[in-house]
Amino acid sequence: MNTKKITSTILASTLLLANVTAQTKKTAPKAPVTTQGALAGTLASVSGVKFIEEVKKSNTLGTIAYKKYMLDNGLTIIVHEDHSDPICHVDVTYHVGSNREQIGRSGFAHFFEHMMFQGSEHVADEEHFKIVSEAGGTLQGTTNKDRTNYYETMPNNQLETGLFLESDRMGYLLNAVTQQKFEVQRATVKNERGQNYDNRPYGLIGEKTNRALYPYGHPYNWSTIGDLVDLDRVSVDDLKQFFMRWYGPNNATLTVGGDVSTEQVLVLAKKYFGNIPRGIEVKNLAKQPAVLDATRYISYEDKVRFPQLNMTFPTVENYHADMYALDALGQILGQSETSPLYQKFVKTQQAMTAYSYGSNQELAGTFDIIVRAKPDMPLADYEKQVRALLAEFDAKGVTDEDVNRFKASTEANYITELASVSGKASILAASQTFTGNPNQLVKDMAAYNAITKDDVMRVFRKYILNKPCVVTSCVPVGKTNLIAAANNYTPKATNPADADMSEYNGLKYNRPVDNFDRSKKPKAGAAPFVQVPNYTQVKAANGLKVISSTNDEIPTITMQLYVDCGHRMEAKNKAGIANLLSDMLNEATEQLTAEDKAAQLEALGASVSAYVNGESVIFNIESPTKNIAATLKIAEQVILHPKFDAEDFDRIKNQTLESIANQSTQAPVIANNVMAKLLYGNNSVMGLPVAGTKETVENLTLSDVKNYYETNFKPNIATLVITGNFNAADITKNTTFLTTTWQGLAKDKPEITKAAQGEGKKIYLVDKEKAPQSEIRIGYLSQPFDATGEYFKSRIMNYTLGGAFNSRINLNLREKRGFTYGARAGFSGSKYVGPYTAQAGVKGENTDSSIVEFMREIKEFADNGITDEELSFTKNAMTQADALKYETALQKAGFLKLISDYNLSKNYVNDQAKILNTITKAEINAIAKKQLPYNNMIIVTVGDKKANLEKLQKLGYEIIELDVNGNSLNAPKDGSRKEGY
Repeated sequence: MNTKKITSTILASTLLLANVTAQTKKTAPKAPVTTQGALAGTLASVSGVKFIEEVKKSNTLGTIAYKKYMLDNGLTIIVHEDHSDPICHVDVTYHVGSNREQIGRSGFAHFFEHMMFQGSEHVADEEHFKIVSEAGGTLQGTTNKDRTNYYETMPNNQLETGLFLESDRMGYLLNAVTQQKFEVQRATVKNERGQNYDNRPYGLIGEKTNRALYPYGHPYNWSTIGDLVDLDRVSVDDLKQFFMRWYGPNNATLTVGGDVSTEQVLVLAKKYFGNIPRGIEVKNLAKQPAVLDATRYISYEDKVRFPQLNMTFPTVENYHADMYALDALGQILGQSETSPLYQKFVKTQQAMTAYSYGSNQELAGTFDIIVRAKPDMPLADYEKQVRALLAEFDAKGVTDEDVNRFKASTEANYITELASVSGKASILAASQTFTGNPNQLVKDMAAYNAITKDDVMRVFRKYILNKPCVVTSCVPVGKTNLIAAANNYTPKATNPADADMSEYNGLKYNRPVDNFDRSKKPKAGAAPFVQVPNYTQVKAANGLKVISSTNDEIPTITMQLYVDCGHRMEAKNKAGIANLLSDMLNEATEQLTAEDKAAQLEALGASVSAYVNGESVIFNIESPTKNIAATLKIAEQVILHPKFDAEDFDRIKNQTLESIANQSTQAPVIANNVMAKLLYGNNSVMGLPVAGTKETVENLTLSDVKNYYETNFKPNIATLVITGNFNAADITKNTTFLTTTWQGLAKDKPEITKAAQGEGKKIYLVDKEKAPQSEIRIGYLSQPFDATGEYFKSRIMNYTLGGAFNSRINLNLREKRGFTYGARAGFSGSKYVGPYTAQAGVKGENTDSSIVEFMREIKEFADNGITDEELSFTKNAMTQADALKYETALQKAGFLKLISDYNLSKNYVNDQAKILNTITKAEINAIAKKQLPYNNMIIVTVGDKKANLEKLQKLGYEIIELDVNGNSLNAPKDGSRKEGY
């Protein structure tokens, strides 16, 4: 999560807690109740812990209750008690990101994020993941320009485990860092870079822009993930030095939130972190905003379909007084259907997308305007139009309504952060790290609420209008004629000799000395009792199923309406019609233009949107509780009274066709589409993409979409799920349009043709010329979902094969061999038969070896089954994970939908627990033999044919070459070919 997200999250929480309306008076909030002084009461027994302050729960805008302490070694501790769910969240944030790296030594902070998961003195290799997973928890680490954080969310009986793990890698990491681990993680980081930067369309724009925006040696001149040459240059000793310099307790914040007691946290924090020696002092870096004396033009070629224009203006650092108005400018100028950028470029079909946003980091900030053009359109024309639009925006200005909509909609955009302990802990941790004040969001709230239209125009004129910027053109390979202007700036080449390494001189590892036996890992107490959400389930007279669950943790309501007329209901020759329908439902209604609808929803801080999946067209409705009646009036228009405007249809159809054509640039999409075609065959619509194909979408008309809606959009195949802080009587009154007005019966779902799926012992190869990575998919059509039968037991079986991070497949391909950033496998059945799929994006040169290792692991598990240790791990992990399943509104909604779809009682959770506790090794092994038919699995790879074909042929499989649409390039001369290829 980057600094910008933290800032927006802070705004959201403050807006939400204050229950702010669009007409909030601009008065400064009263200060929250803050206590400062010596440690008192029962906590006095925790020696070496200094009490700093306490902020109590209150109605003050932006307040999250916490207590703040400091250990003698400088470690800051923040505790937030939240007893609503039996979980705890442990976060350690180090105030070091890529901004502390040196010239020619980029990527160290991110590299160390990886190394911190590779074991420490008292935690074996890969054991960190295993311990957290077996405890039923989740974990992650993230790095950005300014900080690195590591966190676990676990059942509350695992608090001590989380603190033990984080303290062990803070104090005892270096002696466990080996050259072998270092090399594996270097390969993994390269894979991550390949997947997220080099092999992703437009993935290098940010890196190239920063090189041009920030001067040589500036801490933001390089990307967080690092340059490949720097990654090749770094040694294990270099990395150790980086750790010793920046990862001391005095440069870290420990934040613990959830169902914990403050005293318990302090006692354990003192025990596990208290003896870690203080590190070298760390001073904050000076603010270093970028300064341009003229516009800089840069460009590069990429394997993309649409040219893209990025205009990046230097602005201000995070928490600067102008940041808040720049955030408002970003939304007003280009983040909704009412915005000038959308109206100018997207609504008129001149561009695929157009938007703007502000981004602020600790040392500097930017404001970006981005236009993704139509194919073969020169970006110089788009730049001229953007500059003309900015002049028009200057003349027209913004309104009070624009600003008020920004305040209300920001609340809605980030409200989910407050629904979880992890969200609140992240806010506290970031605020402390960057400002020294966990309660910073109170100040942010005052700043956001004080924004006026004059502020927005002031920052627009100060930083954007007629100001120099970096203009980056990303154009398709061979089409440099499309760039906005000739390159006029070349960044200085990196010279590692320019690095000032003086602050790393004389560093020594000061190993802690504990007063307890750290080799004895903590033993968790009894697993917490998990309260499954209570719910009410009814069926309306018109056939609509309604299931709901209420809670009052935050004043919001989430509603999801599922109408089971998704992709599966389509005729094969009309594939994509449900997708077009869902897009049309997001446009104008009979009473509201798309712009009026968007403006009203923004003012309410609400959202109503439609999308489609394989089974359903889904409406997602989110609203502050106070505005639910007005939100549902708009939802009624969207759901029951769409306008089906011909101009909107033409635009959406053209955009869809362009997106389908663009799929040929995206290897993961190609792999998924080809795999589906091979699994389901040529006679099933499920073998085609949800968006349809060029042939099917070109033939669709507005009348087709209307008819599909009128025929299938009926309550007897619909389910309404409601969660949040609502009054049942109010909801009943405001949803009569769904339970009473809405009438009709939909036709039965068509039978899905059983696929004559492609044969096993073949590799289906799709050429993606010069791709640095390959996408691999391996699998077969397996079984439908069931909650307590063989499907559930198959998921138990697969957990240690491909379902957990420390599964056999991932440990082999990622951690042992460094072939991939991540590999996984799993079942995905619904009411209908679904596939078992193993998949990964791998380094191109390891394509053949990766297929060998995938098949080796699957075959070994099918033939020889699970070990006793793996079975014990699986039972513990899947059982204790229940504590994390019902925390947020969306989690509760998913639980309710499952119950409704499969006519389950909430006791099915207990039934699953019984199965987990009693399933035997023999049962697991029998299921593995049955559900892992490795000789009949389809293997698809999308990668560079020239580099891979010869090596793949040596594996002994027949090679079937396909085009990007899954059509065979090996068809017999007589024109005949087998089903599915």
